[in-house]
Amino acid sequence: MQFGICNLSIVPLRLETSDISELVSQVLYGDTFKVLEQRKQWSKIRLAFDKYEGWIDNKQYLEITEEQYKDLNNNTLKLSTDLVEFIQDNKDQLNTIVLGSSLNGLELLKHTFEGVFVENELPKNELITTAFKYLNTPYLWGGKTPFGIDCSGFTQMVYKLNGYKLLRDASQQATQGEALSFIEESEPGDLAFFDNNEGNITHVGIIMQDNYIIHAHGKVRIDRLDHTGIYNVDKRLHTHKLRVIKKII
Repeated sequence: MQFGICNLSIVPLRLETSDISELVSQVLYGDTFKVLEQRKQWSKIRLAFDKYEGWIDNKQYLEITEEQYKDLNNNTLKLSTDLVEFIQDNKDQLNTIVLGSSLNGLELLKHTFEGVFVENELPKNELITTAFKYLNTPYLWGGKTPFGIDCSGFTQMVYKLNGYKLLRDASQQATQGEALSFIEESEPGDLAFFDNNEGNITHVGIIMQDNYIIHAHGKVRIDRLDHTGIYNVDKRLHTHKLRVIKKII
């Protein structure tokens, strides 16, 4: 089995082996992964952080050894905390990285970084502060960055930046944590999940104080939350039907 690390800012993770295939997620700078299958132009990978799978272009990552892969993943994650920062490569060229990029591989990649990072678990009340960094980010299916993000990418990255691990999709995240019976039992930072007409969980957001929720719907926005679901304050209607509230931390 082969192993890799993302040495670029953002790499698309696709459903199939095509540049026009559906974007299912994104691989950020410093993310590591196992290579499950390799073809002439594409590699099927499994990300170390959340075990998510998809295809990436062979030109958009650096192969590493199994020992290097294990070493990188045995250490606490160091994550960049500014919306956009720079790393400098061994040719003194500057390359951009985005919020939540992993800095564990700097030495391996021969890159330097002088920005701000976080590497410890933060108190639960810091989740909302982190969430506000993504406010007004446009919705992008498969996105995980301040330039485009989906609902579960948003919750995953907010939790990741605070030292906690969530799975990638809303339906997967809904399997984690402890279910609460009522909104009144929730605290800021807990997750609310919403289902569609078929009963499938398709949406997730982060609960705030005073029955508000921050979530990615068109953009990362703040709406009201009640026992029915999300009440869009602009459209004056409910847009999502509440299924369950989970306490992850």
